[in-house]
Amino acid sequence: MRIGELAERAGVSVRSLRYYEEQKLLTSTRSASGQRHYTDYEIERVRFIQSLYAAGLSSRTIAELLPCVDSPSEENSDAALDRMTQERDRLSTHIAELVRTRDALDQLMVSARTYRDQLQEATTSV
Repeated sequence: MRIGELAERAGVSVRSLRYYEEQKLLTSTRSASGQRHYTDYEIERVRFIQSLYAAGLSSRTIAELLPCVDSPSEENSDAALDRMTQERDRLSTHIAELVRTRDALDQLMVSARTYRDQLQEATTSV
């Protein structure tokens, strides 16, 4: 199938497919005229890549995980699990930082409301 059909069947844009090829996440064969051609296998691969992006992974990380799919083995599975654990830990750290930042903003908002209330009291008592 050609790139437009793959895009439609996988639910992504043609631009995304070109990007996936550029990042070496997806491969195609080329016709004599240079048109990309794909097999039905690539539909599931693109959907899998999409699920990895939806999980917050970068194209570089996805490329590190694909050997588990392309060459299944215990070693590749362990490597993929280790890499996903690293990503999860990174995300957990980022979430904790965001929570701290939100809490600091909450404290600033409490201070701003208190200050506003004091200003209102001062102007109404004059």
